[in-house]
Amino acid sequence: MALIVQKFGGTSVANLDRIRNVALRVKAEVDQGHQAAVVVSAMAGTTNQLVEWAREIGPLHDAREYDTIVATGEQVTVGLLSIALQNIGIDARSWLGWQMPLKTDEIHGAARIMDIDTALMRERLASGQVAVVAGFQGLAPDGRITTLGRGGSDTSAVALAAALEADRCDIYTDVDGVYTTDPRICPKAHKLDSVTFEEMLEMASLGAKVLQTRSVAMAMRHNVNLQVRSSFSDAPGTFVVDEDSIVEQEKISGIAYSPDEAKITIQGLPDQPGIAAGVFGQLADQHVNVDMIVQSASTDAKKTDITFSLGRVDMEKAVGIIEKNKEKLGFSGIDSTQNVTKISVVGMAMRSQPGVAKTMFETLAEKGINLQVISTSEIKISVLISSEYTELAVRSLHTAFGLDED
Repeated sequence: MALIVQKFGGTSVANLDRIRNVALRVKAEVDQGHQAAVVVSAMAGTTNQLVEWAREIGPLHDAREYDTIVATGEQVTVGLLSIALQNIGIDARSWLGWQMPLKTDEIHGAARIMDIDTALMRERLASGQVAVVAGFQGLAPDGRITTLGRGGSDTSAVALAAALEADRCDIYTDVDGVYTTDPRICPKAHKLDSVTFEEMLEMASLGAKVLQTRSVAMAMRHNVNLQVRSSFSDAPGTFVVDEDSIVEQEKISGIAYSPDEAKITIQGLPDQPGIAAGVFGQLADQHVNVDMIVQSASTDAKKTDITFSLGRVDMEKAVGIIEKNKEKLGFSGIDSTQNVTKISVVGMAMRSQPGVAKTMFETLAEKGINLQVISTSEIKISVLISSEYTELAVRSLHTAFGLDED
């Protein structure tokens, strides 16, 4: 008998028929003799509606009340799924974040999990009862409801699996696993049987929407056995595993892309120590996350230009911060654009195979695609390109690295 944590996202519980389908998937695990804890998101579209209502009633709203509002979506889903399970003969009960409790810090809207009390849940699971758990929500030290931020249900599921010492955590979604790239852009993409935590973490942070970044990091930290599966198919999914579980890889694992990028260039900065710290310190103080950075010499030997990428949603905010500090920073001009996409080649194979950068750069050059910014890590190379070349770049790199399905 194994203890399985199953997580179903918004599309998997989008209506009553899909909730009944989820109940049958849970029953299949129970019929095999397994203990099952099920983490669910709100029904598709529900959280967006709740957020819109909160913003409409008060644009400058109390973050604590915001969390009270948006956490209700999951409360509906756990109740409906519990009833659906009971209707097919499965003993089940719902659990809200505060009932376990799942304890978080006090940062409303983006809380971090501190601890989960699973004592009572373990007793109920041992007796054969299915635990249906509301994802995305927890309890702050002052007793107020918190939410974990978008995609937080994945994090809830992995954290619960770690706390329960579950044998496996299955993340059910509307795709049947992790692909070498987005099949909508590249029809020759194929599903990976397995991928390492490090690769999945890079892919998630670089634009792949299959798993939420925080959940992958938590699974890696606690060595939780993850599987990404489809809610609408019985096909095996993709296992996310420790690097030691995979024999030395010969191929790159995937091509990721992020279209929600922007680029800012600050021109004519004084070429002196501390100038970069001055720029990025101001942005960090205002909670603006910066990604790729390149510093280059200006036409004036005493001046320098700094170019960096960031999320598209933060571009106007970042430009405003920089402009506000123009006198202090002493730059001559600033240029910004949202017409960029980040393309990344990801794979553990980079550690042992030379020539990955050469293949990437030559492939893009052959297609006439200019590289605006470059960044690297041990297992990925990312470039910023003009958005109009996104599909061409993804398909060309997928072919160049031998990832096209036979």
